[in-house]
Amino acid sequence: MDKYAIETNLLTKKYRHTTAVDQISLQIVQGEIFGLIGENGAGKSTLMKMLSGMVNSTSGDFKIFGHKPSEDKYLYRRMGVLIEEAGLLGSMTAFDNMKTKALALGFNDDKRLCELLELCDIAHTGKKKVKTFSMGMKQRLAIAMTLIQDPDLLILDEPTNGIDPKGFESIRKLLIRLNKEERKTILISSHILEELNKVATSYGIMKKGKLIECVTNEELNQRCRQYLQIKVDSSSKASMLLEQMLSIYSYAVIDKNTLHVFDEVSSDKIIKMLVMNDVAVYSCMLNSQSLEEYFLSRNGGIE
Repeated sequence: MDKYAIETNLLTKKYRHTTAVDQISLQIVQGEIFGLIGENGAGKSTLMKMLSGMVNSTSGDFKIFGHKPSEDKYLYRRMGVLIEEAGLLGSMTAFDNMKTKALALGFNDDKRLCELLELCDIAHTGKKKVKTFSMGMKQRLAIAMTLIQDPDLLILDEPTNGIDPKGFESIRKLLIRLNKEERKTILISSHILEELNKVATSYGIMKKGKLIECVTNEELNQRCRQYLQIKVDSSSKASMLLEQMLSIYSYAVIDKNTLHVFDEVSSDKIIKMLVMNDVAVYSCMLNSQSLEEYFLSRNGGIE
């Protein structure tokens, strides 16, 4: 039986006449990297703030590792949070930033702080001031600061936003290492599905405060694979023939005139078979849906 790091039950947040998060019920298994994807204003940050105790919910509830916050006053110590600004002090070094945060948390172990800087590839910065860091370096330092209390769960709100490809790759490797080697469950948000796909094991898609879909990485990649799009006069008849004549079962009937065939079969073979069985074929082309196209389709396309 799966153990859940996060469980929400109809979790809702309203601001006067605006519903920022609308009755979200979600389960995130321990050990996952769960990617929360949605456009700006979809409610991702608000959901993360409720889970991290930064804002109160209007209704509904949630559990972290099987416990409600009201049941365990130390529950939030199992959580490392990076939402919006990290609160870095630009005039101080990376270590001094870590030390300041650690003392505020009642933590005093310089050796452990140095180990975290090493883990996040920031130890080499020495006496360099944080204000001179690149965006990627600042974000890795911010992640290091979330690790001070050795949390079991990390909640990271768009940690790769505004970072160049090299910086993104460094953070991607860090998150995977934290998940695989340090056994951290990670909830990470982004509005770019292509980025999350390089990190996440499962996804939740949000739109206008609602959770509209949850998929695993395997399911997502399956839906975005290549396919033959075939236009015919009768998709119902064509689908029956695909099964009976060519033993093709991996297909989807899109509408009365359109099929998507996912099996790797020669298009010439399919067209010949259909025509010989009195099915008119109007077109047949190889297509694929990118991750971003899939995300846009789930969000109603480009407005």
